[in-house]
Amino acid sequence: MTLPPIYTHTPTDLLPAQSVTTFPVNTFLENLAIAPSGDIYITNHEIGEVVKLTPDGSLTVYAQLSGKVSGIAWVAPNQLLVNGWNGEGVPFVAIVSNGEVEFLLTLPDAIFLNGITPLSAHRYLMADSYRGAIWAFDLATKTVELWLEHPLLARSDETSAFPAANGLKRLGQTLYVSNTQQMLLLQIPLDEALSPQEPEIFIQGTNLDDFAFDDHGNLYGATHVYNSVIRIDRDGHTTIVAQAEQGVTGCTAVAFYGTDLYVVNNGGMFLPPATGVEPAQVVRLAAGVSGAPLLIEH
Repeated sequence: MTLPPIYTHTPTDLLPAQSVTTFPVNTFLENLAIAPSGDIYITNHEIGEVVKLTPDGSLTVYAQLSGKVSGIAWVAPNQLLVNGWNGEGVPFVAIVSNGEVEFLLTLPDAIFLNGITPLSAHRYLMADSYRGAIWAFDLATKTVELWLEHPLLARSDETSAFPAANGLKRLGQTLYVSNTQQMLLLQIPLDEALSPQEPEIFIQGTNLDDFAFDDHGNLYGATHVYNSVIRIDRDGHTTIVAQAEQGVTGCTAVAFYGTDLYVVNNGGMFLPPATGVEPAQVVRLAAGVSGAPLLIEH
């Protein structure tokens, strides 16, 4: 597979990088959530594990789920919301508390649940990468509804293995969504009731998986098959801040903890580098700025 050379002329300003831990070759780290304590919870997609990485570097299996696990988000102290496919291949939503898994519901009308982000105190949005939609899950009622389905969230080629709607984050009254397959970063305005308005294209020709905002509104994104982390400022200018040499080959997700940006990857499983698939890693980038607090409205 030959990738379009979309970052050939992108300026580079590499951040100091440190490998925090490594995993065996062919480990697909998909998403991460960081607790106030600095503990990092990572979804090990292919084998249905949630892995816990403590600040001192110890690594344990926090929870084991049947099937595959994709998205992860904090919902309460010691409580994580996760999604994926169960052992029968049906999309599910579950709560993980102190390592115990409580399956809440299945979504037979969903196809590929992925990134999760809070919309309000009890509502969480989940990207559906193959249906081209976003689902809203209500933590209080344990119910789910189709929040938005739109061509800009879908694949332009349904035979493509690349996910469409993938990462998503709310910043103020705007939801940002990456469509990896269409190489788009979208903005979805929110009304006062936090209902979605018509999606708009913010950036074209960018290959984003998951991403996070700093407190200045700059976006830091994992480019997955482009083996780099990029920063997109509020004006839409892109800068490469980490490359394969910094250990981010096959990077899938990023999250801030203080002024550090943590990156998880799969070592290039989806599109191996010429030297072969590398061990998966968690890499810490010294961003020098802190992450934006997630805006939660009660």
